[in-house]
Amino acid sequence: MTEDELKKFPQHVFGQAFTTLKCEGPVYLPWLEKRLKGSGGLILTRRIEDLWELHPSFDIVVNCSGLGSRQLAGDPKIFPVRGQVLKVQAPWVKHFIRDGSGLTYIYPGISNVTLGGTRQKGDWNLSPDAEISKGILSRCCALEPSLHGACDIREKVGLRPTRPGVRLEKELLAQGSRRLPVVHHYGHGSGGIAMHWGTALEAARLVSECAQALRTPAPKSKL
Repeated sequence: MTEDELKKFPQHVFGQAFTTLKCEGPVYLPWLEKRLKGSGGLILTRRIEDLWELHPSFDIVVNCSGLGSRQLAGDPKIFPVRGQVLKVQAPWVKHFIRDGSGLTYIYPGISNVTLGGTRQKGDWNLSPDAEISKGILSRCCALEPSLHGACDIREKVGLRPTRPGVRLEKELLAQGSRRLPVVHHYGHGSGGIAMHWGTALEAARLVSECAQALRTPAPKSKL
């Protein structure tokens, strides 16, 4: 940022300004769902406690259960990173602002402005914390004083499914003579939107490998 641009942020000595893309889940996810259905996909909603419940109805399972993989895949490495944000009406805010640590940010969107945030490792609490909300608003107003005039303030809480690295691999589950090919695809943390298309392409490739293996007859032993 130039010296003139930095005058707006007197508590900072360095900054970067750039244009980027912002993807909004409430709009993007329904578009993906429509795309899936348009390609012949069928969406079923049900609760399962074990991946084997899907056998033999499904030949291959892609496990995208996020934090649910602690139970479904027995993965102790995945944990929540709690995030709390505020959604406010401030239509005059046109540019995003994010401080160096990434814990304080202002992201204008289609219908509201998102103010954040928190990174609370291992915290499963989905209820908003009033003190945290007060701190978020205070920090964001320090970056953008006009937010003192924001209205319709709503609190939102989510859990980021985090692990040391994304789990993207095949696993062949076995129970006696039964086999269930699984492609694990979870643990993106806060980077789901950024990484999802690339990791989904790799997951699809792994599914193709599983399908090919199912189509290939097992070799018969000769005596």
